[in-house]
Amino acid sequence: MSTDDERPEVPAAPRTRAEMRAAREAEAAASAPASDEDGGADRDEASSAAEPRFDSPAARSTTGGGGAAARSKGDERPTRSTFVPPDADSTTTFAAHSSTDYVPPAPSTTDESSPAPEKRKPAKAPKEPRAAKEPKSAKEPKSAREPKPAKEPKPEKPASPRDRRFLLALGAVLGILVLVGAGLGAVSLTQGPRITGVQVNPTEAIETSGSRVILTANQSLAAIDESQVTVEPAVPFTLDAAGRGIGIRFTVPLDDDTDYTVSIADAVGAGGGPTATLTTSFSTPASSIFLLRRDVEGKDTIFRTDLSGEEAVPVFTADSINDFRATSSQLVVSLEEEEGSKLLVMDRKGGNQRELPLPGVGYVGAIQVSDRGGLVGYSYSDKELSDTEGRASVLVTQSLSGDDEPVVTEVGDKEANIFVWQFVPDTAAVLFIDFDGALSLVDRSTDDGVQSLGLATTIQGISRGTYTAIVERLDGSVVELNLADGTEVPLEASDPDYGTATTITPFPGGTLRHVVARAADGMPTGQAVVRVDDDGKATPLVEVDSTDSILQACASPSGQYAAVVIAPDLADNPYDQMLLPLPQNLETHLLDLRTGDEIVALTGFDASWCQTAPQF
Repeated sequence: MSTDDERPEVPAAPRTRAEMRAAREAEAAASAPASDEDGGADRDEASSAAEPRFDSPAARSTTGGGGAAARSKGDERPTRSTFVPPDADSTTTFAAHSSTDYVPPAPSTTDESSPAPEKRKPAKAPKEPRAAKEPKSAKEPKSAREPKPAKEPKPEKPASPRDRRFLLALGAVLGILVLVGAGLGAVSLTQGPRITGVQVNPTEAIETSGSRVILTANQSLAAIDESQVTVEPAVPFTLDAAGRGIGIRFTVPLDDDTDYTVSIADAVGAGGGPTATLTTSFSTPASSIFLLRRDVEGKDTIFRTDLSGEEAVPVFTADSINDFRATSSQLVVSLEEEEGSKLLVMDRKGGNQRELPLPGVGYVGAIQVSDRGGLVGYSYSDKELSDTEGRASVLVTQSLSGDDEPVVTEVGDKEANIFVWQFVPDTAAVLFIDFDGALSLVDRSTDDGVQSLGLATTIQGISRGTYTAIVERLDGSVVELNLADGTEVPLEASDPDYGTATTITPFPGGTLRHVVARAADGMPTGQAVVRVDDDGKATPLVEVDSTDSILQACASPSGQYAAVVIAPDLADNPYDQMLLPLPQNLETHLLDLRTGDEIVALTGFDASWCQTAPQF
């Protein structure tokens, strides 16, 4: 047996489908008669159906020509063939029996293993020969593939109809605001300044002087003169204007239950333009007062009432109330107890009570308050008092808050014994006369010390808002003393002249004068309270005969009303045993000073309009 016969048959190199189809078409063309084209086509289709298909990379190798040569020998081929790639042992066998006639297939350009060939149904032979397809390239590894192109950004989602409606509405609102702003600016340029805000406290305005109404304009204003300002009803005032603000300070308290109108004429913007009249109005509330009612058989009571007396409400009750004073927010009450006096501060409803420290254990009298200065003052005497020890009738001032210690007034580095004294309204200054008759002024808000103002026998009263005191000199003359510069002028007699007044109480617009009619022997025959206007015109308000006695007359803060305290039937009206002794039955008569009419008579005394307690 020859070596060639014994050599095992080497399988043909795998060919691509295109190569096999091309080989079949060439073989059919060579063997078939030229005229038998249809039959050759049928045979090509049968041959193509019997030919195996290879989908592995090795089958698509460029060495597929060997397979075509093997089929050209005319050997019979099975109708179906399956190619199984040789394993390692088969490869070794091929190497041992190879000859120069055998050319192994070129290695694939891919490193991946060849997948098993797919079995496919035979394709129908086309009626006409088809052109050979280009061989498919081997599958490249994932790492060698071209990267996928980056995804293009998705187009923005168009605004929804709701968003479009919102944007349209917002644009419309902004447009309207711009138009309104432009319109208002144009109006301001054509109409001049306007008032945008007003600040005023009507309740405070009827109780104290110095209250303000503050107007705020919509633009900075040119300088304003007092002649441009009008207040109706007429009230004295001062003006403080700067920028957009106009401050009007009333130098006296206002009337109660009254409508006030404030106007500024010819106001113009700082940059010029048209002028305008700025006008505002406000109403003050009705007045109320506090009165003290003593009860020798029970407790004493401070009550608050309207001017009709129909809405009296008790606010504080104690066994022995000697005196009290009211500010715009507080009550100061002096209690009399066995161990001495006690000084309490509370709100106007009697709550939040607290005790103020005293200079020692002793007695308190003649209490007064400075609302503007936040002070309380009183005369103080030690309980243990002798010719050589203890303090008698010294003037003490201290804060209503109780944050400081009591301060005893000194003259020439010595504690002064005070005969009479008064707070200057709306200040922290004190005017007093000592036991030597020296009239002095000291301001607790400064360190200027004591100012000497000559000699005097008594202080009749001090006008609100004018810094003017009415004092009686040693020679019996009554003068109006300017506390600012020390100048003085005689107090004009009334018309008609009712004689020398026992007490004189100033109020805005005039004075209340308590006069006593006497017989030739000097015995009183009657008493009266006379209203005297600034021009000297006198009008009697209250008159009593010799059986009654007038103890006190004072005016409301604005001078709208008067309170006159009368002790009726004096012969049968015994005095109580308090530190400030007074008849047990006292009446307070309220009068309208503008008309002279009496409003009501109330049981009690010590009206909160009064600066000092009654003196008998």
